[in-house]
Amino acid sequence: MGYTIAPWAGFGEALAAMAGALTGLLFVALSVKSEVLAASRSVSSRAAQTLVLFMISVLIAVFLVAPQPAAALGAELLAVAAVSGTALLILDRRAGYGSDQDMARNVEKFSKFSPNTITAVLVGVAGLTFLVKAGGGLYWLIPAAVASLLGGAANAWLFLVRVTG
Repeated sequence: MGYTIAPWAGFGEALAAMAGALTGLLFVALSVKSEVLAASRSVSSRAAQTLVLFMISVLIAVFLVAPQPAAALGAELLAVAAVSGTALLILDRRAGYGSDQDMARNVEKFSKFSPNTITAVLVGVAGLTFLVKAGGGLYWLIPAAVASLLGGAANAWLFLVRVTG
């Protein structure tokens, strides 16, 4: 079952709904804290990381429900892993170079809860094992989705309750 696409359509649909709702939560949190976001490169980089985490789940969902050959899905998952992993790494570097000490303390809160690297790695493992039809295949998307959604939700919550101007 981890190497055929059809049984995963329901998972993709549920994942799309959850990721969409949580992305909306992120935008609410960012609009409430827009002045802090505009004032700090560190906080804005962490916000962008959170958006990338949610978009990983959105893209996984889209690719799972799209009618396409299995090889295309595997390649798309590998591409999502590579692009998102690179984006998360770049944003992490940018977040570490803030000049405001209070903002730097706020940013540290996000790094404790953000599963950036593991999410991209799990998506890559899913794509690779799906293509070679050994090692778990699409089952790796379950922990990847959980990591991206929980990490992103924790970050969005921290934006609402812990980031101060």
